[in-house]
Amino acid sequence: MQELTRDKILLAHGDGGLLTHELISNFFLRHFENPILKTLSDAATLPLEIGKGRLVVTTDSFVIKPVFFPGGDIGKLAVCGTVNDLAVSGAVPHYLTVSFILEEGLPLADLEKILTSMAEAARMAGVTIVAGDTKVVERGNADKIFINTTGVGLVPDGVELGYHKVEEGDVVIINGNIGEHGLAVVSRREGLEFESDIISDCTCLNSITQDLLFKYKGIKLMRDPTRGGVATTVKEIALATNKDIFLFEDRLPISDGVRWAAEMLGLDPLYLANEGKFIAVVLRQEAPDIIAALRRLPQGQQASIIGEVKNGQGNVFLKTSLGATKLIDMLAGEQLPRIC
Repeated sequence: MQELTRDKILLAHGDGGLLTHELISNFFLRHFENPILKTLSDAATLPLEIGKGRLVVTTDSFVIKPVFFPGGDIGKLAVCGTVNDLAVSGAVPHYLTVSFILEEGLPLADLEKILTSMAEAARMAGVTIVAGDTKVVERGNADKIFINTTGVGLVPDGVELGYHKVEEGDVVIINGNIGEHGLAVVSRREGLEFESDIISDCTCLNSITQDLLFKYKGIKLMRDPTRGGVATTVKEIALATNKDIFLFEDRLPISDGVRWAAEMLGLDPLYLANEGKFIAVVLRQEAPDIIAALRRLPQGQQASIIGEVKNGQGNVFLKTSLGATKLIDMLAGEQLPRIC
């Protein structure tokens, strides 16, 4: 683990954990703070109304290593990651822009494969790539290919998600198994083989979220547990709402393959990245119906109620299968850098 110095950028500043939070709070927000940005949501809802919706915009950069991994590649990841940030904000995604930084020497066959994957993901998500840019840098000044995206969508009238809606008694749900993306990437990066194949969950979720938000009014908040995993995302929710959240270890959906591989590598599945999962805080009374609806879908067959909200001071606790209670915080050092 790297020494957690505060005077230089470390790889751990990019893992979505404590140092990422400090970097955003102490540097970016200090210079750029405004009422829209300071919410730190997955996508920013702008004070503009267009037709029957509110404009939402998000931006992201993808520097994953390796660029091809079980279940996807950097192109599919760029589209799905951006679409999902819009989707969990309640928006219907419409448009993407993409910019590429290409390293001298990148095989054109690899670029072709990545672009094909992006086009297919965009088609499946129903979004249009409307603008882009390309830069090429000298060999050694990048790592094959970096992609930056901007996504634009509309939140329909009647849909309102936000931290302010979360109340004591609400429950926390997730649509399926956690940790698959993080382990799929590290297994390919390190040349590891496990008894069972671990495939990234990388997929676009907007069709699911749109359907749920149309049917169920008890959905109060959605988040996308990518870097930093479920633990970090739930901690961010707790801090933003000033509520305590209790997670139940025996209800966390983790496949046997991920559980075994994570234990072998000394990794905690709660902090592993996901690229096809969403966390939602929902009204307790509606949770069983939402879970039943999710389990009828391929991307929701392991959906589960994983926690509950209580009044408190922004803490997250894990109730273990042995009956103990463990304090959960943001990741304080690098676990898996460059997984998205």
